[in-house]
Amino acid sequence: MTRDIVVNSGFPAYVQNISIGSHQLLADEPPEAGGADAGPNPYELVLAALGACTSMTVRMYAERRNWPLEKVQVQLKFSRIHAADCDDCSRKKGIVNRIKKRITLIGDLSEIQRERLLHVANNCPVHRVLARTIEISSTS
Repeated sequence: MTRDIVVNSGFPAYVQNISIGSHQLLADEPPEAGGADAGPNPYELVLAALGACTSMTVRMYAERRNWPLEKVQVQLKFSRIHAADCDDCSRKKGIVNRIKKRITLIGDLSEIQRERLLHVANNCPVHRVLARTIEISSTS
């Protein structure tokens, strides 16, 4: 499913060298967090993965049905709020991590096709992983 991902600390400070197969990426923190802004921060990388998966899933679905989808744009925003300050949250204690996704579909699509594609967008594999509980184990 996925290739091995290796992350090595770099220089300066928080720069991280990411290897995914033959691809090389950088991650970093912004200057206000002590980084050099040499690449996206970890939250931005997660959002980019969600946006890419959403767009790809919508595109695949439309292509299989020969629907006239020309372009998909996904805008994402991450925030953390206190559950007590959230009117539409299921819990009222602790911190709620929230991702807002705005999906723009360009093409001569019917309203039914648009609604279906927006439903499909919420079922991309990365969306499903992030929306569920994840078990992470760390070893040395």
